[in-house]
Amino acid sequence: MSLVVGLSLLIKIYDFFNEVGLSKIYEKILEKKINRNKVPKHVGVIMDGNRRLAKLLGEKPIKGHYLGAKKVREFIRWCIDLDIETVTLYSFSLENFHRPKEEVEALMDLFEREFRSIAEDPDVHKYEISIKAIGRLHLLPKRVQEAIRYAEERTKNYNRYRVNIAIAYGGRQELVDAVKKIAEKVKNNELNIEDITVETISQHLYTAYLPHPDPDLIIRTSGEERISNFLIWQSSYSELYFCDIYWPKFRKIDFLRAIRDYQRRVRRFGR
Repeated sequence: MSLVVGLSLLIKIYDFFNEVGLSKIYEKILEKKINRNKVPKHVGVIMDGNRRLAKLLGEKPIKGHYLGAKKVREFIRWCIDLDIETVTLYSFSLENFHRPKEEVEALMDLFEREFRSIAEDPDVHKYEISIKAIGRLHLLPKRVQEAIRYAEERTKNYNRYRVNIAIAYGGRQELVDAVKKIAEKVKNNELNIEDITVETISQHLYTAYLPHPDPDLIIRTSGEERISNFLIWQSSYSELYFCDIYWPKFRKIDFLRAIRDYQRRVRRFGR
């Protein structure tokens, strides 16, 4: 190895460790700036960028999804550290069924594995995390439905923290399902049309069982700035935060920045 190449390598190594060190220092500074009495009670996340990261790495899309699933565990722990009670993760939309068959089947394998794995995660039981899937679950393969039921059953008695996985989910379709339930009650004379209110619709959504069904903050990764049919009723007054980083590369620093930004905003709820 030449002297020039050796020096270049040493500089890169130094820069890498310097960056990591500075990153940790900045993370600690951000943590101190967070007001733990004003954290959101419910955070929604549009976990975007898995496939684009895989493409950058020269890998198949499923590689990005595997990395994204790994990031979910980290993210849940960050939320627990800040005592954020509810998290809703947008993992698979109804539109995603139209992706290539190979990718969809690989995703179903991943979902089956992850639901069974998270049901056995020691942290889930240590921190009493309730796991729940929301969406048109009947459209999923039976094996995935069974894995979901297993995770839900194993955590059904927990209510300290709640993690909702939006899978086979669409916000518009959720509203359609709510309207159908309400219409059925009207048809059976269980509800008068005149009595239908905003609260009536909210009470028939997938998130109705939550203590805080509407997310205070929605984070979207990858640089895209749209909601993409995610919790469109519940997000009417949510604060939105967009960042450029792909989901598998989302860092605690990025998360803390989102929380800091949320705490700087004045929420008026239209008043």
